Amino acid sequence: MNKFLLSASAVAALALATYSASTVVAQAKPEKAAPDVPHKVALIDMAYVFKNYKKFEVLREDLKTEVSQGEEQAKQKAMAIKALQDKMKTFQESSPEFAKMEEQLARQTADFEAFRRSAQRDFLKKESQIYHTVYMDVADMVKKYAEHYNYTLVMRFTREELDPENAQKLIEGMNRQVVYFRDKDDITDTITDVLNRGFTPAAAGGAAPRSTPPASGAPRPAQSTTEKPKPTGTR
Repeated sequence: MNKFLLSASAVAALALATYSASTVVAQAKPEKAAPDVPHKVALIDMAYVFKNYKKFEVLREDLKTEVSQGEEQAKQKAMAIKALQDKMKTFQESSPEFAKMEEQLARQTADFEAFRRSAQRDFLKKESQIYHTVYMDVADMVKKYAEHYNYTLVMRFTREELDPENAQKLIEGMNRQVVYFRDKDDITDTITDVLNRGFTPAAAGGAAPRSTPPASGAPRPAQSTTEKPKPTGTR
């Protein structure tokens, strides 16, 4: 009898523990699991976008103008140094005039080298800023576009054809990650078009172009190879 009561108590305790654990798990379990979103992958040729984005072109042209102005200043400084060197040749090395011009030459040479190094650093810094600005423009537009059309992943790739005549390019092409893709998953042209339509030269001073998802009348991912424009010309 005692053994029976002991066994009954053990069973009751086990049942209570099982019920309690089930209750805790049921309470911890979310009421409704979020549905899985089907993967939808898009591809973008960033090199093509950069080359054909008007803002990148405008910023690069502005930088070229600054570089040309700096080169002109460097040229003037170099000419002044050359003129001083020619003038020094007309004096004896032991003369006071020669010594004075020698000090002047040292100062001008040091100033020229400092100017050249500073100009080079400034150019590299501004060039990096241009690439960063344009990249963020493209990334922002890709994000908005992907969210608008429910893309879950956007990968970089290149649309360049394999070149059997160039061994190095051929090897690089065969090593690229994307081997096959559907034309409608290539959003390169659409992103480039939307960026250019939202850009004005006045915005090149630093303001980002209008970054809104394409409206109903804007280009959408092509549903067939005939609906999506193809790149033309040699890039």
